[in-house]
Amino acid sequence: MNDKSSQKFTATLSNRISEKLPGKLAERAERGPVVPVVKLHGPITPTPSPVSRPSISLQTVESALTRAFSFDRLSGVALVINSPGGAATQSALVAERIRSLAEKKEVPVLTFCEDVAASGGYWLACAGDEVYAHASSMVGSIGVVSAGFGMEELIRRVGVERRVHAAGQHKTRLDPFRPENAEDVQWLQGMQQELHTQFADWVRQRRGNSLDESTEDLFSGEVWTGRRARELGLVDGLGNLRDVVSRRFPESHLVSVEPRKPLLARLGMTGPAGGTQGLAAGMAQALFETAENRAMWSRFGL
Repeated sequence: MNDKSSQKFTATLSNRISEKLPGKLAERAERGPVVPVVKLHGPITPTPSPVSRPSISLQTVESALTRAFSFDRLSGVALVINSPGGAATQSALVAERIRSLAEKKEVPVLTFCEDVAASGGYWLACAGDEVYAHASSMVGSIGVVSAGFGMEELIRRVGVERRVHAAGQHKTRLDPFRPENAEDVQWLQGMQQELHTQFADWVRQRRGNSLDESTEDLFSGEVWTGRRARELGLVDGLGNLRDVVSRRFPESHLVSVEPRKPLLARLGMTGPAGGTQGLAAGMAQALFETAENRAMWSRFGL
């Protein structure tokens, strides 16, 4: 086969492959470098809601992250964060996964704080090599909080006797149906302090010399606007996704990457199974989680 025949064969093969590709894929193949965009929205929790509410965990975002870093012509990856926080371990697992993929592909990660990137949400933002926020975003809340209810008086009033049998003197710590124990509170505060130290160390590791640690309440759990967060070194700059990416990667285009949904969710059959009782239990759980999530967002006026 001579050179002209080889070139003709290659061109013909390329055209036929392009014709077989879905329109969107063929179009993207011609566009050049890309910046995939992954949205990390919702509370951070190891137990996704039984209803179709967004939440963040390693399980729910793994597929989107893997796909985002799998593009061939990759300029960088953008993460859009809107989260009031949640579980510390899930925050750390997702952030570590982001860094692992970024280091493997050797591409920069840009994180964008939308309405809120607080507590665990800011933990995720720090996974970026560059962190941006809107001037009005709410950023920070570098701290640890635990909340619950004491219900020993409630069960006493309704005439319920609770029976607990345990092996191990600390097995029933912080039981909400028993009076609060000072030793349990001290133990909890020790755990919180340890997690707080890990959080602060992560922020220092990722933000480095950008941080203004002369501010006494930097790690107090305080929340700041995006503008103030930039002054404190919590973010690198102010701006939105499209403006920043077009400036940083003028030859690249944005590609939205969504997580893969479970089969039942794709069929519109979300929620628990198990007949009427299972449905009722699922609805009760959903209502409780909705109230809990609503309380997390309401702390920031949202």
